[in-house]
Amino acid sequence: MAKSLTKIWLGGLKRLIAIQKEHARATSKRTSARPLRATSTRPPVKIRKTAATRDAQHPGLRESRVRPRAAAWASGSWTRSFHSAPAAPGRLVNHLQYGLYLPTGKPQLGAPLVVMLHGCKQTIDEFAEGTRMNLLADRFGFAVVYPEQSKHVHAHRCWHWYDDSDSAGGAEVRAVVSLVDALVAEHGFDAERVYVAGLSAGAGLASLLALRYPERFAAVALHSGPAFGEAHSGISAMDVMRRGARQDPVALVDRAADMDVYPGMPAIIMQGEGDHVVAPVNADQLTTQFLRLNGLIDASGARKAGEVKEERKAAALTRDYVRGGRRVVRLCRVQGLGHAWSGGDDAVPFHSSSGPDASSLVWEFFRYQRRSPAPETVGKAAFRL
Repeated sequence: MAKSLTKIWLGGLKRLIAIQKEHARATSKRTSARPLRATSTRPPVKIRKTAATRDAQHPGLRESRVRPRAAAWASGSWTRSFHSAPAAPGRLVNHLQYGLYLPTGKPQLGAPLVVMLHGCKQTIDEFAEGTRMNLLADRFGFAVVYPEQSKHVHAHRCWHWYDDSDSAGGAEVRAVVSLVDALVAEHGFDAERVYVAGLSAGAGLASLLALRYPERFAAVALHSGPAFGEAHSGISAMDVMRRGARQDPVALVDRAADMDVYPGMPAIIMQGEGDHVVAPVNADQLTTQFLRLNGLIDASGARKAGEVKEERKAAALTRDYVRGGRRVVRLCRVQGLGHAWSGGDDAVPFHSSSGPDASSLVWEFFRYQRRSPAPETVGKAAFRL
């Protein structure tokens, strides 16, 4: 069995590498390479950049084929810094690198905050550019923070979504929550309108955040994410990604969360039907899990509340689960899409221009969600270790 799971893990890793190599070959034919950037041993500093200054300082940078250009900084300010998060076991310090985007000419006080969690082999600059979330921030006036996994913690910058121990995924979610709390306090963002979105491993960590800290977030977006609750190691994580959870998704939820006190978590789930890294069955299982977390189905999986609305547009099938006229869970399956952010900048790895604009769909879902002040009974008590 161990040998079989090892083959599964290696096979999944080879598929990830093959996707990246194929993308590199495709983009090299239509774009020029990025110039190497000098490294510095100086401590991180806050730098304000705009699209104009970026163009002036780096005239050789290639532009996206998508218009408007998917610049990580758009027209607002991009700050790269680090946050001193609570120390994890075995670490004297726990510095979480991050990028913060603030739109120009929009009030910070009371603004929503969107947390964007990248996938494996991604940097926050690539994730910002590929998703173009900052361009939406300019339009709608919300702030965006991009926590970045350190290569010292994981060689491929993967989040440990499958390991909720205090030395791995548990430490990572605490660091993200600590960062969010610090930014809300510093900039006056609306604590009732904090949202978290993730791609692949980032989606896995977003699920863990939703489970452990439901009082901190108003809604979650999971793109190409794995079902939660079954994987507890790197090998079993690859098995879930490839095949989905083998156990009943509802039973996994009931083991992970105390449904008597869990406050619910609105969720939008997006998945490419051509994804060979995270099998599409994961999206169906995640949908079932969040239906359970939001009280729309019972422990047997039978519907107990709400109604279902389904719509097909172009290459996407959207299914909304509505309660009291309010959309609580949305599943969007994109025909032909691989392991990539739908409707993004395909000049950036793990993003595709095909399919609906995932960033727009995510914000459209988020903007109608608000987290009411949490009662004293929720929080960590709602999560079972």
